[in-house]
Amino acid sequence: MYGFFINGVQFPIAPAKLDTRINNKNQTITLINEGEVNLLKKAGLTDFSFEVLLPNAKYPFAVYPKGFKPATYYLEKLEKLKLKKKPFQFIVTRSKPNGDLLFDTNMKVSLESYEIKEDAENGFDVNVSIELKQYRDYGTKKIKLKKPKKKGEKKVAVASKKRPSTKTAPKTHTVVKGDTLWAICKKYLGDPLKYPEIAKKNNIKNPHLIYPGMIIKLS
Repeated sequence: MYGFFINGVQFPIAPAKLDTRINNKNQTITLINEGEVNLLKKAGLTDFSFEVLLPNAKYPFAVYPKGFKPATYYLEKLEKLKLKKKPFQFIVTRSKPNGDLLFDTNMKVSLESYEIKEDAENGFDVNVSIELKQYRDYGTKKIKLKKPKKKGEKKVAVASKKRPSTKTAPKTHTVVKGDTLWAICKKYLGDPLKYPEIAKKNNIKNPHLIYPGMIIKLS
């Protein structure tokens, strides 16, 4: 069983195929006496591509965690991701029929492109081809210049650091409708990728199946 999640939204029908291209930036050069050698570089960004069916009818084999949504609901989500120009989390869960997890793909990505395909063979349903690329966070330090105390004294550059938060996360959380472990970990722990750890702590076999009323231990 597969589950595909983009920015916390699960597609009702998992794609039949997922292509994952793990890139590298190694460089081959030719030395005078040694011939060709390979210069090993830092790994490149991973690419994902798949085609997903967005139904306009409620099918018994589809999954609707928050009730049936038409194709336009998911198309609007994709459009917002494109316009916001911000990275988001891409998660693929793989589990056996008995619920035991195999392994997950959980990566911050950007939406590179998507193509909407309408085919008479699919009736009113819509096919969408999606291409994602791994996103790596980057940034620069802010420099604050101190005012000179004396005339002629040079300014000193000091790198400013954010003060650590003094807020502490609650010890438990009671699940309400629409909650996901990914969102709970992001809200209370500041790191959505801790959801497998929290699932294990709470003896939850499938971290993508939680129900209203459950009490989740966070610490």
